[in-house]
Amino acid sequence: MRPFGKRRVLMKNRHYFEGKIQPFEDIPLSQDTIALYLQEGCLEQLKGIESSRKSPFQVTFKCNRCLSKNPYHFATHYCLRCSGYCTYCRNCIRMGKISSCTQLIIWKGPRSEVQPESSLTWKGTLSDLQQQALEEWKGSIATGKSHMIHAVCGAGKTEIMFGALQLMRSRGERVAIACPRTDVILELAPRLQQAFKSLRIDVLYGGSEKPIGLADLTLATTHQLFRFHKAFNHVIIDEADAFPYSADATLVAAVEKSLVSGGFIHYVSATPSKHLHTDRKSLLAKRFHGHPLPVPRFQKALSYKKHLTRQKVPPVLDKWIAYQLEMERPFLIFFPTVRMLEDFPGNMERVHAEHPFRKELVQQLRDGKIKGLCTTTILERGITISNLQIAVVGTEQPIFTEQALIQIAGRAGRSAEFPTGDVVFFHNGVTEDMRRAKSAIERLNMQ
Repeated sequence: MRPFGKRRVLMKNRHYFEGKIQPFEDIPLSQDTIALYLQEGCLEQLKGIESSRKSPFQVTFKCNRCLSKNPYHFATHYCLRCSGYCTYCRNCIRMGKISSCTQLIIWKGPRSEVQPESSLTWKGTLSDLQQQALEEWKGSIATGKSHMIHAVCGAGKTEIMFGALQLMRSRGERVAIACPRTDVILELAPRLQQAFKSLRIDVLYGGSEKPIGLADLTLATTHQLFRFHKAFNHVIIDEADAFPYSADATLVAAVEKSLVSGGFIHYVSATPSKHLHTDRKSLLAKRFHGHPLPVPRFQKALSYKKHLTRQKVPPVLDKWIAYQLEMERPFLIFFPTVRMLEDFPGNMERVHAEHPFRKELVQQLRDGKIKGLCTTTILERGITISNLQIAVVGTEQPIFTEQALIQIAGRAGRSAEFPTGDVVFFHNGVTEDMRRAKSAIERLNMQ
């Protein structure tokens, strides 16, 4: 093949590889075409699972897609593909099996140019505090610094993000917004698509379509970043303190792997943990409508477990539900476990992480088609419903940490039309997390 023709083929098919790490067999090109890329040094092959022997009795493994080295993430079995014993990674197996005999492909050729464009079509206005935080973030972007936006629940951090995204795109930079939970992705996607109508925005989560090439803007769960390699100039982590990102080192490594050399990680959160470090930080302690955060109240429910075991609604909770129904206000009731959620008496709709119609039921609550919804902590973040009231059952349970309770309380009073809301913690004993959550909210209201 002549040099000109060879280069034309390389540039024509570059989008199949750039910014991704993927198994050889997943690439929809002929073996001859892939061989040409390898010959020209535009691609690099990696073993799916690398192994090293530390001693005659100890072998360590590393998955080159998710970067896990945890020995509990690996298993060995007889492999029909390679007709031998093969080790595979269980940590990222939901994205397809990566084994010792898997060949992973990454792009080593020149990066495609991203055309700078200012494509923000959102016509809203920011409050003075929002604008100040945005200008500080823009200053960090312009001077090559990472940034954190610490914004209380309902402060309008998504609108602040619009301005930062506009600047990044005007500089010809690729951006990913990553969230630990699918619910946040599904809530954020239509708002981004409305604000940036001319951009290609890929929305990636478990079960979504996997598009070819890199989008102008990628919105993904943090797990989906396992698929990327040196793809983005900026990665914005929304609610980085949320499970599972906060408890999984491979997700942190995936974010770093997805960045180009010299790329930046930015954080946006209402409850940032202490281990998140950036060059600069902005604090937004007021909601966009200027009203204070609803302060939770503590309500004793000493025998709630006994009542639920007998298939009865605890009287204090029953009274609270009846009042919300009388006032025609939508409400969420949070439970500490799926078992307690499913055993809750009555025919009220309920959702949890594995519920197949979670998205549809949340939308029905938003549209007023159902009055209330029972849930686990899966809905503690990323849910905005006007005039929402909040109850937490069994608030003393360990799953209700300070950060989780602040996020749950932050679902109430988010709209300017209904800036207040009832947040009640039903408990069998007040915990330190409950006290700290309430104190943190009161402290922010004083700023």
